[in-house]
Amino acid sequence: MQAEEWQRQLRRQFGREQDFALENLGDDPLFSEFRVANAASGRAYRVLIRGTAPGDNRCTCPDFATNELGTCKHIEFVLARLERKRGAKAALRRGFQPAGSELVLHPGNPRTLRFRPGSDAPEGVIDLARGIFRVETDKDGTRYVLKPHKFGRIETLIKGCAHFDHPLHIDDAARDHLASLRDAERRRETLEKAFPDGASSPTLAQLVKVPLYPYQAEGALFAVHAGRALIGDDMGLGKTIQAITAAEIFARYFGVRRVLVICPTSLKYQWQREIARFAGREARVVEGGRPARRDIFAADDFCKITNYEKLRSDLDLIQEWAPELVIVDEAQRVKNWNTIAARAIKRIDSPYAIVLTGTPLENKLEELISIVQFVDQHRLGPTWKLLHEHSQRDDSGRVTGYVGLDRIGQTLAPILIRRRKAQVLTQLPARTDQQVLVPMTELQAALHEDNAQVAARIVQRWRASGFLSDTDQRRLTCALQNMRMACDSSYLLDQESDHGVKADELAALLDELFADPDEKVVIFSQWLRMHEVLIRRFEARGWGYVLFHGSVPSNKRQALVDRFRDDPACRLFLATDAGSTGLNLQHAATLVNMDLPWNPAVLEQRVARIHRLGQQRPIRVVNFVARGTIEEGMLSVLAFKRSLAAGILDGGGADISLEGTRLSRFMKEVEAVTGAVAPGEPITPTEEAPATQTDDPERDTESPPREDGEAQGEPAGRAPASSSPAHDGDRDGDPWAALLGVGTQLVEALAVASQPQGTGAKHPWVVRDETTGQSHLKLPLPEPETVGRIAGVLAGLASALAKRR
Repeated sequence: MQAEEWQRQLRRQFGREQDFALENLGDDPLFSEFRVANAASGRAYRVLIRGTAPGDNRCTCPDFATNELGTCKHIEFVLARLERKRGAKAALRRGFQPAGSELVLHPGNPRTLRFRPGSDAPEGVIDLARGIFRVETDKDGTRYVLKPHKFGRIETLIKGCAHFDHPLHIDDAARDHLASLRDAERRRETLEKAFPDGASSPTLAQLVKVPLYPYQAEGALFAVHAGRALIGDDMGLGKTIQAITAAEIFARYFGVRRVLVICPTSLKYQWQREIARFAGREARVVEGGRPARRDIFAADDFCKITNYEKLRSDLDLIQEWAPELVIVDEAQRVKNWNTIAARAIKRIDSPYAIVLTGTPLENKLEELISIVQFVDQHRLGPTWKLLHEHSQRDDSGRVTGYVGLDRIGQTLAPILIRRRKAQVLTQLPARTDQQVLVPMTELQAALHEDNAQVAARIVQRWRASGFLSDTDQRRLTCALQNMRMACDSSYLLDQESDHGVKADELAALLDELFADPDEKVVIFSQWLRMHEVLIRRFEARGWGYVLFHGSVPSNKRQALVDRFRDDPACRLFLATDAGSTGLNLQHAATLVNMDLPWNPAVLEQRVARIHRLGQQRPIRVVNFVARGTIEEGMLSVLAFKRSLAAGILDGGGADISLEGTRLSRFMKEVEAVTGAVAPGEPITPTEEAPATQTDDPERDTESPPREDGEAQGEPAGRAPASSSPAHDGDRDGDPWAALLGVGTQLVEALAVASQPQGTGAKHPWVVRDETTGQSHLKLPLPEPETVGRIAGVLAGLASALAKRR
């Protein structure tokens, strides 16, 4: 039995075993439209019966639309019920002979529009049909099949039938197909007029706020021309900006006003940021409980951004909002496209769609089929047929390989655009930097907030007094350091937990990069404990790596570099800043910073490990940045990196002391950086972050000793979780707080001055004359407003004391 007939028999058997509810919606007992309801699923479909031959009948179910068999279980169920009636079998075999004509969409690949002349069709209608449809005759009868590029004349046929007062029925599938053909023609004409020079058109370059590379402009135009497209470029080629540019074209030239972006949870705010950066548009992130999400979907926004996990529960809200363009990002992350989320995506009905994935699709036929089905459910034909034609199986039926994939590529060409880096090498910049914003878990956010409060209280005391004690400088340094570590993972501050999104996002990035068997990656983190977190994930995936840090003996360091270079299984070079100088790692073209050093020179030293003389490929630098944290504040306060604080925060000498204008500049930068989250706006943790991780509980938490420029993950002298209660009531502008600050500094200075010379005790206000050995007190004046407040307090205090006398 042929595979096609086998599939029909399966549906016939399954359909005749069902107990669906059946309702006749028409007047004829046989040749009518029926409603078939499935009580178990709660779904109902309409079945139109016209005969018993495959393709005679119609059903509105998804299987009939795509299986190319001309039948389905619902049709077979209805036929089985109708055949119980006397004379029904013979009547069904003869088929329906309506007086009026019909325009139907015939299943197949490609699907074809067909004209079925009615028994009363006038000769004038038949003549019109012959000019539009190709007449084919064989043993099964005569067929009228639409001629290529003649769909525009269907309107002539409709008017002709009206002129002759002859009824013409057009089924819903045929109407939808005609509408898609007309829309495709309209897009082609509009794009040719708007962008006569194609990807080189100046008008196209003006749509977004950053320059487009030629291949990116080409990709955006391709997606709009296709209407529903898959962009499968290699990672790092800018699929996001192609999708955003395509959305701008849809909006400005085709009236699209509702765009839905579906992406992993960790990328929602990244999309929001890039839509604002590239297109200057606001995008709304869908978050919160069900009532909050309902309100978000009810708002009139151009773009909404949601994640895969919310699709099932929000499908009704999405369908009610009715997006006109759906962008699906990181499609390869949906490992099984038969999941609830994948099925929900396929139920989102939109005229336009763009799917983004950087993972090569060869040899992953099942995943490819399902992804393509969302873009164009008819493009590849039914799954059973594709697997039958392209799969190689052993005697047990297990798939051992695929054949004829080049034919699949040709079939996908109208909807799939894919460029390898090698193809666009001359267009790529020598270096691309990418900031990837990721959310934090609740535990990370709590640790970050605790230390942010410590920093805020110290900043308040500085603003009130204009001075900062050595103790407060140390406590501030520790608080800022702890905030940075919390951005990576809670494990850096609390070894009983391992909460963090960065490590999982890195693993997803590497999954995509390592689709290329020759790809190698360099990963930097200041913290050895962060490398422990990463290594657990790498070992679980079987990825080879080396770890370079300050405690590696100098005579063993080159062996690590050699292994990374020469061993194909060693794909990852993990390093602290001990490896940021002197190493040649140019056989890698991707460098990932899990945390940014606050000294720009250190950052460039890291990048120089792969971006150096002899590098033949464009390099990519990926910086993971925790959203709404001190790290994100860093991005907009570059001066902070250049301050003397960088020396402390990146492992510089502990004897650095800030005073005067340097202290003022440093504190203002601290205030700006730690103010990344607006007052009263808490850091938003990731919605789907797990409460616990399932890494090996017997992991070795002992780490090598630290050296300059390298940290274990918990600096010595770590600041306590909260400031002293004595200062909890400090407020900006409080003169008593200003006086207290000056008094505290003065007491500390006098204590240092009283120490014998040679003890090493220092204070920025105490200056010793090297000739005489005499100590002098150099009292710096704070800001004039602060001086005025202190003077006012002292004057009031003196006046009160005078009255007591």
